[in-house]
Amino acid sequence: MARSSPPVSRRDFVASSATVALTTATAASVSGAAGAAASVERIEPTGRTSAPPPEYRIEHGRIRHSVMGWCFNPLPNPDLITACHRMGMTAVEGIDASHYPQLRELGMKPSLVGSHGFKEGPANRAYHARCLKELREGIDRAVEFGAPGVITFTGMRERDLSDAVMEQNCLDCWKEVVGYAEQKGINLCLEHLNSRDSSHPMKGHPGYFGDDVNRCVRLIERIGSPRFRLLFDIYHVQIMHGDVIRHLRTHRDVIGHIHTAGVPGRGELDETQELNYPAIMRAILDLGYTGYVAHEFIPTWPDKLAALRHGVRVCDV
Repeated sequence: MARSSPPVSRRDFVASSATVALTTATAASVSGAAGAAASVERIEPTGRTSAPPPEYRIEHGRIRHSVMGWCFNPLPNPDLITACHRMGMTAVEGIDASHYPQLRELGMKPSLVGSHGFKEGPANRAYHARCLKELREGIDRAVEFGAPGVITFTGMRERDLSDAVMEQNCLDCWKEVVGYAEQKGINLCLEHLNSRDSSHPMKGHPGYFGDDVNRCVRLIERIGSPRFRLLFDIYHVQIMHGDVIRHLRTHRDVIGHIHTAGVPGRGELDETQELNYPAIMRAILDLGYTGYVAHEFIPTWPDKLAALRHGVRVCDV
């Protein structure tokens, strides 16, 4: 008969089990090291130190990149346009119309044409004449230079007007011009803005009437035109509502244009902000969206163009 093994104490059992587990884990980590290293090499880091070199060009091109020019001041618009063309971008917006001919010479276009500002908008009837004039001029300019859309805003809240009155004022104004947009084949894109950030005049807009993206969508639905669309600004939606991908999916049928920026701070699309832009871009593609995604972040890096190349690469999924 085989001799029975001596009883094992609880202390010996625990020590022995720990040794086996450690040995197994070490072997597994060693055996997987080569594969892990190969995976790491394929992962593009998102830190500011990983900005692509000046000769960088967009690789995948599934996202139609544009950029909002005002964010890169005091960089001259011609230099920004040249840099965007070099990296394979086909559009720029938020620049003076005097630079549109340069875009055309390079085979580019404005992705969105300006009109009235966000402060004096159609929520107040006193601004209707000006808004209508500038929207029509914007439509004509969009046709001339091949832009798909013209931006519009609600304007600011008026102390003596109810929400219902301001909504109706907006509708009455837009209904006067949307037929012209339909005739010319141009989208009017209503931008939702956040009213929470008061730290900087272009990071938030306290008092803006269209600060609820759902209100903006209701107004768009009441206009009832395929040429009246939503400018879905990811930065502003995140600040006011969060749940960005769900909002993209919910409002997919009315989105006509998209803006990016890091949250908080409206800075780069890097690891210092809270949004996962590659995931958001993949969700946008899953929706079948084919419009422009314009980068509207305010660079904090010393090299503004390096920041732009970085943001474009992050979103080039």
